[in-house]
Amino acid sequence: MRSILLLAFLPAVLSAAPALQIVKPIISQMDGGTADPPGFEHVPGETLYFSCRISGYLKSPEEKIHLTFSVQAFDPQGVPLSELYKNDIVDEVSPQDKGWMPKIETEVAIPPLASSGAYKILVKVEDLMAKTDSELSVPFQVRGHLVAPSDTLVVRNFRYFRNEDDPQALAKAAYKPGDGVWAKFDITGFKYGDKNKIDVSYVTSVIAPSGKVLWTQPEPAAEQSESFYPKRYVAAAFGITLQPNIRPGEYTIAVQVKDAVGNQTYEAKSTFTIE
Repeated sequence: MRSILLLAFLPAVLSAAPALQIVKPIISQMDGGTADPPGFEHVPGETLYFSCRISGYLKSPEEKIHLTFSVQAFDPQGVPLSELYKNDIVDEVSPQDKGWMPKIETEVAIPPLASSGAYKILVKVEDLMAKTDSELSVPFQVRGHLVAPSDTLVVRNFRYFRNEDDPQALAKAAYKPGDGVWAKFDITGFKYGDKNKIDVSYVTSVIAPSGKVLWTQPEPAAEQSESFYPKRYVAAAFGITLQPNIRPGEYTIAVQVKDAVGNQTYEAKSTFTIE
């Protein structure tokens, strides 16, 4: 009878053992800062400060713990933003430290051209003493510049400005003789080489209402780079100053784009008015 009672009691004892858990996750804009409020939107290029605690770990007879962990952030499509961050926690926890929970701290860099959407930080922990593991997915939102994806090379979001640093595009692309004309557009749909290498170049020209080419960029503007996180698009821009005696009418900007990695070309045209 006593053996039966002991066997019946054993599962209850085992179930009462604390489970390894990742708790108290915090995403903040400041190192050691308070957690961002629910629904907060981060922006491309921002650095996030992440921390969390570990509970339910097992101590050895010598009052020691040994944990391993990894942290990695992912975009809405599940693509990692940076390389996996891994580390160990080896410490001695005395009875006076009851309730103490090891802390994980790291930084997460949002890529400069990140898209909008729901991102996540995935944390994984393994307790080498107890041979148990746990993981936690911590979501965060990013509000980025919208560039619709494309399977082939394309120019999107052609917009005009009066000055290079103007935050808002013109509602109507209309200028006067002598004005500065700034145009910005996004190039996407290019292919990637090894290490997410891209090789994109473009040449812009200004065409008169008669069809005559008034100006062509002397040298192509080029974007040649490698990165861990694949660059979604190339942010392109150029500016010219209109001659004081230029005639009114509808003028065209032509952009010839080349993707050397994918062996693709594309031509885009957009118009503006001189009044």
